[in-house]
Order: sequence, then structure tokens, then C-alpha cells
Amino acid sequence: VWSMLGSLSGHLSDRFGPRVVVAIGAIVMGAGLVMTAFIDRLWMGYLTYSLAVGIGVAAAYVPTVAVVGGWFLTRRNAALGIAVAGIGCGTLLVAPLAASLIVSLGWRHTYIVFGVASAAILLACAAVLERPPVHVTPSKIRVRDAIRTPAFGLLYGSQLMCSMALFVPFVYLPAFAHDHGASEVASAALVGIIGGASVVGRLGLGALADRAGVIRLYQGAFLLLAASYALWLGGSSYLTMVIFALAMGAGYGGFVALSPAVLTDLFGAQRLGTVMGILYTSGAAGALLGPPLAGMIIDHTHSYRWAIAYAFAGAIGSFAMLLPLERYAARTSESTAQA
Repeated sequence: VWSMLGSLSGHLSDRFGPRVVVAIGAIVMGAGLVMTAFIDRLWMGYLTYSLAVGIGVAAAYVPTVAVVGGWFLTRRNAALGIAVAGIGCGTLLVAPLAASLIVSLGWRHTYIVFGVASAAILLACAAVLERPPVHVTPSKIRVRDAIRTPAFGLLYGSQLMCSMALFVPFVYLPAFAHDHGASEVASAALVGIIGGASVVGRLGLGALADRAGVIRLYQGAFLLLAASYALWLGGSSYLTMVIFALAMGAGYGGFVALSPAVLTDLFGAQRLGTVMGILYTSGAAGALLGPPLAGMIIDHTHSYRWAIAYAFAGAIGSFAMLLPLERYAARTSESTAQA
């Protein structure tokens, strides 16, 4: 839901400013989480949780990242890396916090706590958000022209293929580890390691992009992601899985941090929210179809290996699609400079 609605929230933020969009997302997300506390049928959760959280993330993530990209001229990539590191911190910290609250309060009261907290935090964010000054972010290219360029097509196709693989370890890595002798706690910790490593990837590659070529770093993040799946495919020891989680998290965090920077470098920052939202629709199919498809492969073959191989194929394909990006990016820069 948030992947599909990111383009709409980005457009609305570009047109009306980020404050009202993020505030609406805060109210919808908070209300949805609180309503989830009172459900007595699972299907209700698909409405109260999935739709509300999807709308809330769409309304909050794209506009705030676009605002950061618009306010910074120098060290923009480092600023974007810091901003999106919040996702990795959430992956690392919120899941164990939820588990602790469920033990002490129960799952219903935990949803109420999260609903109130998320609404309050996002409303506070909305209160301090300001639209970037137009004069520091001149538009390089119109949105319709940007999404028709070969460079944008490569970015979109690459993220579409990557998303088919990206969510597989979040669902199946703990079960794979448990089946190979790891305890439940150690198995679940692997997802936390991915989140922690993604923070490092977001901060490190975001800052490094100010000194090195952002497109080459972006390609490198996808190469690291593909290499991590090759490692997972080739080994089953817990140490191998830890190394996989570290490498996968760093690559995942790196490309998330660098995506806004690449778009800004190619198309400018003034309409970044709209362009970024359109790009993020590429993740919708992967998020929706990737894990179920991997599960079907596991059920059919009675092995995780073919599912991991499927994820590796998606990851290596996403990297291969980026190989001509620098050539097309140079053409895009020339055309936008002339415009």
C-alpha cells in the first residue's frame, strides 16, 4: 500500500507542502493501530493495520525524505543517509520493544501504545517540517520527462527485481536458521542484525557519496546485496548466516539511502517527492509477491535452497540492470543542462 501511494503523497507534498500530508498520515496511522487493538477477526486487521499503516508510511516517508533532499546543497547525501537510517533503527529496536510490551501489557494494549506514540511522533515531525526554499532547488527536468528517460527505466526495473528478493530473508531466514540448529532467539536475532547493518549502510554510504560517485556507490550496494545472497546460498552454518545478515543489511541500507541521492543527482530536488514516489511503486509487486512466491518454491521442493536461488537471481538481475546507468545518466545530465 505504501509503495503504491508514495507517488501520490510525493505529488501532494510537492504541491501543498509536506506538513499537511505528514499530519494526515499521523492521524490515519495512529487511528488504525488503535483500532487494531479492538479487532476480533483477522480480516479486520487487514483493514485497520495494513491499510492504515500503509497510508501512514506513504504519507510520512516520501515527503520527509524529499524535504531533506531539498534543504541541503552541500553534504546532501550524508543528510539523506542520516534521515533514512531511522528505518534501520526501527527494525533493530521496535520489534524487541513490542515483544516486551506484549509480555507486560498484552498485544491489544501494545497496539494502543504504538498507535498513540506513532501519531504523537509523526505530528511532532509535521509541526517542524518546512517546504525547502525554491531558489535552492531549481527544477532540472519535468516529472513526465524524468520518468521517460532510460536512466529512470533502469532504476525502476532494478528496484522491481530487487524487491522480489529483498523481503525473502525477513520472512524465511529465522526459519532457515532454526531448521539448521539455531535457537529461536538466535534465529530471530538475524533479522535484528539486518536492521542494525542497514543503519551502518545508510549512514556510511550516504556520507561516502559526498566524496565518491553516487551512481557507482549505488551500483556497489546492489552488488553487495547480490553477493550476500550467494553467500547464503552456499552455506548453512550460523556464522555464515550472520555474515549474510551483515552484508545483506549493509547493501539494503545503502541502496535505500542512495536512491533519493541518485534521483536528485539526475533530476533535481524540486520535484523529488513525486519522482521518488513513482520509483517506489516498483517495490509494491516485490513486497506483495516475493515472499509468497518463495514460500511456494519451498513447499514444492521441500527445500530452502531453490527459494534462496530465486532470491539470488533477482538480486543479481537488479545489479545487472544498473550496469549501463552511468552512460544513460550522462545523457540525462546533458539534456537537463540544456533544458
